[in-house]
Amino acid sequence: MRAEKHTRNGGAPCCVLYAKVMPPVKTGYLANLNTARSVLWCYLIWYLVVLARYFDGSPGLWLTSFGLSGIIGTGLYLGTAHSGRTVTRLDRWQIARLYLMPFCVSSFAALIKDKHFWLVFHPDWEGNLLGISGCALFCASVRIAKRQQPETGAGGVTG
Repeated sequence: MRAEKHTRNGGAPCCVLYAKVMPPVKTGYLANLNTARSVLWCYLIWYLVVLARYFDGSPGLWLTSFGLSGIIGTGLYLGTAHSGRTVTRLDRWQIARLYLMPFCVSSFAALIKDKHFWLVFHPDWEGNLLGISGCALFCASVRIAKRQQPETGAGGVTG
């Protein structure tokens, strides 16, 4: 921030502090998001809509989902990172997804049981509209971020 003298009301000086009204939005993550990860984000958005609308606080549901996540996630991790002749190094988010996906799938199945879903689609139009709108808003945000990203010059340096 910087102070500047301005005149107001007949020329009387006053000090005005100003700063950028809106700092540039950090769009690097969204701008660099590939299609596969965008799809995964939409899965999460759909899951969160179902979770918000059909939440069940019974500990059994969540403990079972957590247990399945541990068992299946470990199997996926071993099958992904340690099944070949050499160990494949996975980053922490890849490992987290190997455990998160089984947790979300098992809790999703338990939450929608006997709720008249058709596959993964809500029994009413409001739930489907919420999920589709959330995914559309996210995808629009990704598209806007990609358009706002500075173009790369020669050698991959942003200019």
